[in-house]
Amino acid sequence: MPALALVLGLVGVVIGVIGGLFVRQVLQRNSIESAQRNAASILNEADRRKQEVQLEAKEEAIRVRREAESEIRERRNELKGAERRLAQKEENLDRKLQSVEQRTQGLQRREADLEQQTEQLQALQEERRQELERLSNLTVMEAREQLLAQVETEIRDEANRRLREIEQEVREEAAERARKIIATTMQRLTSDVVSESTVSVVPIPSEDMKGRIIGREGRNIRALEHATGVDVIIDDTPDAVTLSTFDPVRREVARLALTKLLTDGRIHPARIEEMVEKARKDVETSVKEAGEEAVIEASCPGLHPEIVRTLGRLKFRYSYGQNQLHHAVETANLAAMIAHELGANVEVARRGGLLHDIGKAISHEMEGTHSQLGAELAKRHGVHAAVVHCIEAHHEEIEASTVEAIIVIVADAISGSRPGARRDSLDQYLKRLESLETVANEFPGVEKSFAIQAGREIRVIVKPEEIDDLGAQRMAKEISRRIQESLDYPGQVKVTVIRERRSVEYAK
Repeated sequence: MPALALVLGLVGVVIGVIGGLFVRQVLQRNSIESAQRNAASILNEADRRKQEVQLEAKEEAIRVRREAESEIRERRNELKGAERRLAQKEENLDRKLQSVEQRTQGLQRREADLEQQTEQLQALQEERRQELERLSNLTVMEAREQLLAQVETEIRDEANRRLREIEQEVREEAAERARKIIATTMQRLTSDVVSESTVSVVPIPSEDMKGRIIGREGRNIRALEHATGVDVIIDDTPDAVTLSTFDPVRREVARLALTKLLTDGRIHPARIEEMVEKARKDVETSVKEAGEEAVIEASCPGLHPEIVRTLGRLKFRYSYGQNQLHHAVETANLAAMIAHELGANVEVARRGGLLHDIGKAISHEMEGTHSQLGAELAKRHGVHAAVVHCIEAHHEEIEASTVEAIIVIVADAISGSRPGARRDSLDQYLKRLESLETVANEFPGVEKSFAIQAGREIRVIVKPEEIDDLGAQRMAKEISRRIQESLDYPGQVKVTVIRERRSVEYAK
């Protein structure tokens, strides 16, 4: 039994081994078949991907080829266009070159014609000169001498006119001195009155001092004139030197400086500059103090410092002997009293009266009437608009639109026309205006003329059918020249010639 069991066990083991081998073979066969099937599937997939890649490569190659062909076509078209443009440019260049050649030939022909005409013109000028010499019995040198003689005559006439002006100034100076003596004797004015409008006389201790003022080769007098801007006149007047300028402040600076130099005795360019600077500071201080005193006296506080300083410069300004700063204060007080009686604005009238002539302090430095300049100055420094209107309307250059402006006009007239205030009568004033109009009316073609702005301007209206535009310009020049030669007047006179043509029709 044990042997049988062993045999059966061995048989079982053998059968198990054989079965295991069989199963293993079956499994191996199945895995081989499965691997074969997978390999076949992979090969099929690889073939399919290969075909797809080949197809995509063919399509990409076709696309690249098409793009290359398109780019080649575009390049070819661009080259063709560039060739066409180049050909056109060459044609244009050829045409321009041909045109330049034609112009060059034309210019050469014109140059030749011009040279020929120039030669003919020179020949004609020579013939004309010879003919003129034959007709006038004058050579070129003789004609030149006659022309120079004519110019010399005109220059002599101008010199004579200047001489007459200087003589007139001397006569005016003498008349002013006489009026000063009379005014002082009659005690018409409470303040000093200068004896001249544009000159100051400085007394000197001796005639020898004139040489020291002039200096070696005139260096002292030149230094003084350069530092002050004043003409220093040293003539035969005994024991006196005359200072002349249109600016009264500069003239006062020069007077003080020269007085200090004469007192000190040391006169040389460096000392002159030092004394002029000291005198300028003294005058500035005097101007400021005079302006402040005038503001206090007229009861007009609160004005801008520049307005006060400019007002103080009127201390050295005189009109027909009347001091303009005192006139301004007097006008302010008169305007305030009139405004008070009429119930108007007293402060506006007072300030308008004080500042109405402030433009006279700067009228010699800028263009324009003193009314316009004064109004612009006041407006620039914050003066009330009603006061500015009083300033610009006090000579009625513009229409007065307020009661205060009319009051200032009246106060100005009262201050200037009261007995002893000024040295010019109404008859003389009217005579000067009539003389201006008479001079203008003497010219042919003048229809009417008007002297305005107190004789500072004359407006002449001409007949347009007789006087053209160029003739109007010539007439203005001739009238101004006639006024200079025949009339005496202060300051300057503006001549305005007006030519106006009107055409009128009626609609029926």
